[in-house]
Amino acid sequence: MKQGFHALILAAGKGTRFKSRTIKVLHPLMGKPMIRIVLDTVARLGPDRIFVVVGYQKERMEKALASNDLTFVEQKSQLGTAHAVRAAGRILRPYPDQDVLVMNGDLPLIRPETLRPLLKQHRSQGNALTFMSAVMSNPFGFGRVIYLDDQRIRIVEEKDATPDQRRIKEANVGIYLFKIKDLLWALPKISNRNVKGEYYLTDVIEILSASGRRVAACPTRSDDEIVGVNDRLDLARAIHKLRERKIKLLTEQGVTFYDPSSSWVDFDVKVGADSVIYPSVVLEGTTRIGRECVLYPGVHVTNSQVGNRVTILSHSLLEEAKVADEARVGPYARLRPGTRLRRDARVGNFVEMKNTDFGPGSKAMHLSYVGDAVVGAKVNIGAGTITCNYDGVMKHKTRIDGGAFIGSGTQLIAPVKVGKNAYVGAGSTITKDVSPNSLAVARSRQMEKKGWKRKRKRKK
Repeated sequence: MKQGFHALILAAGKGTRFKSRTIKVLHPLMGKPMIRIVLDTVARLGPDRIFVVVGYQKERMEKALASNDLTFVEQKSQLGTAHAVRAAGRILRPYPDQDVLVMNGDLPLIRPETLRPLLKQHRSQGNALTFMSAVMSNPFGFGRVIYLDDQRIRIVEEKDATPDQRRIKEANVGIYLFKIKDLLWALPKISNRNVKGEYYLTDVIEILSASGRRVAACPTRSDDEIVGVNDRLDLARAIHKLRERKIKLLTEQGVTFYDPSSSWVDFDVKVGADSVIYPSVVLEGTTRIGRECVLYPGVHVTNSQVGNRVTILSHSLLEEAKVADEARVGPYARLRPGTRLRRDARVGNFVEMKNTDFGPGSKAMHLSYVGDAVVGAKVNIGAGTITCNYDGVMKHKTRIDGGAFIGSGTQLIAPVKVGKNAYVGAGSTITKDVSPNSLAVARSRQMEKKGWKRKRKRKK
């Protein structure tokens, strides 16, 4: 768009139907607060500035959106949509000949391609106001669009409408594009003489059209996107729709989902082409899955980076971990924050790792805990091995150099180092460093008392 415009997002209301201590627009949908989804959509239209009207939980809202390039406007008391826009009058006044897009912060399903026709029509017709409408089979809850004559248009809210007016199918969806000077002229003329005693922004439509200024509706066929999230059931419906969109996008990019209806993929997740996602997989946060990966049922990955041609077997959990190309994880493995698996590493069933750099080609295949460790290349960690990293006060490091072999049932009491190509015998408790190319065995001497069982019985 050659001519600049601003955006004003209304997000001051509590959302009482949510029955929540958290303001409605901060409730998450697929890893993002509702308001952030709306802001991301608007940002893709390229506005010069985005203003957000806040009121209820003002500080919490500003903190949640601090990373965005936004200007906040406070609505100290919530007296309706027009009252919210009026709170922004001071910051809009310097731009009288520019336009402002006004919409609610609880419309997470709206897409940029649905909003662009509104901008195009407004500019081409030179309107003072262009508002989006939709013909709905059931417009319950929406204000009805009433054409009084060739010039004048009125919006009647559901609660104020007569039975005849409620039968009208064309509804106002609450998205407006104003010439700023016309908006500021009309706002003081709005009254609150209605059932709710609020200042309705919809009254501006009749005020401007009656004054002879150009006002027009921009009909949209995407009425399935015009869903305000007003309660928890609305939230669930919106999440369902957004999840379907996300999975459809990934399939178009070459990802296979064996059961899309059971898969969960957050907004910011990326998955490479030719990867295969089995049923009941959950991918959250900023997770990145590379090309040609296979994720088996029940895998749960959060804020993790997974390379190419990685296999993650059933019911494995990855949290803030990094997995390099051609590694293999699971089943029932857990990679906790700070874990890094290098290329071709293998982590097997019921193995837990935390804050560990696990070297290329190394293996820990069964029932082990490796925490706060640096493990070199081609190390073998036997079943039941534990790095004892916590002394009750501090965490300590274990270092296992390349080529080392750790026998089953070993306890490595950190801080400790096992040298290159060293062997540790099964069942050992290692408390001192092991030299390269050495064999360390640290067990108590086995004792056997012959006939002990029979003697014990006689004593009884």
